[in-house]
Amino acid sequence: MIIDLSDINPMQKQQWLQHAVAPRPVCFASTIDKEGNVNLSPFSFFNLFSSNPPIVVFSPARRVRDNTTKHTLQNVLDVPEVVINIVDYEMVQQVSLASCEFPKGTNEFIKAGFTEEAATLVKPPMVKESKVKMECKVIEVKPLGTEGGAGNLVICEVLRMHVDESILNTEGTMIDQRKLQHIARLGGDWYCKVDEHSLFHVAKPNTQLGIGIDALPDTIRNSSILTGNNLGQLANVHDYPVVDATFEDERLKNIIQYFSINPDEMDKELHRYAKELLDAGKVNEAWQVLLADS
Repeated sequence: MIIDLSDINPMQKQQWLQHAVAPRPVCFASTIDKEGNVNLSPFSFFNLFSSNPPIVVFSPARRVRDNTTKHTLQNVLDVPEVVINIVDYEMVQQVSLASCEFPKGTNEFIKAGFTEEAATLVKPPMVKESKVKMECKVIEVKPLGTEGGAGNLVICEVLRMHVDESILNTEGTMIDQRKLQHIARLGGDWYCKVDEHSLFHVAKPNTQLGIGIDALPDTIRNSSILTGNNLGQLANVHDYPVVDATFEDERLKNIIQYFSINPDEMDKELHRYAKELLDAGKVNEAWQVLLADS
């Protein structure tokens, strides 16, 4: 299916894009107007764009249906400061409530049942219930258009973070990703939750380069059993592996003994076993299984 965005209306564009570009972290922004009225609103067009300087960006888009702008946008233009409160699963329903289009001057802290906590460097208050709060100064607001659905990039420099000690690792030196159940926005009314059941590790290449999928033998690269993810795991090693004479594995021995008279079937069994090991994150063991056929 091909979708030409120039041929569909703004609401359809929004729906297709929000379903496709996901999950998106949620910025829960507290701002203040010139009269001192507080506003609290969530935005899923949000992310980290630089660590030095520390820059986050969120986008209060113009409403698709009537091209009006949100109170948050006017507030950061008048008072260029914001607190970005990170949303976790324990507060997601209240955050959704705060997204209602209450009249200007309504305090969403009260409407959504959150507690105001004084910031230390900026005027807008923090959300006490949020486990990570970022005090920011707004360094630029960049409009992306004038029609309904057009975003307005609010580019913020993070001045200070407040992190609840309950989500730190045992050393108290960093956030333990398993303790902060981030939520993220998808399309429509769909959200997702990050917890220990949805987390997984992917080995990240740093200064050393992976050998690459093009360096894998044809029998591995063209396997009907190993997936693209499996090939990526195998190709992420820094040097081409060699047979380890000390590697002992009873299942591997049984495969070689039982299928030795049928090389094609042995290949398949070795690949099935290697896939199980790779799916369990055991890359070195998988390589030893695959090398047994070399």
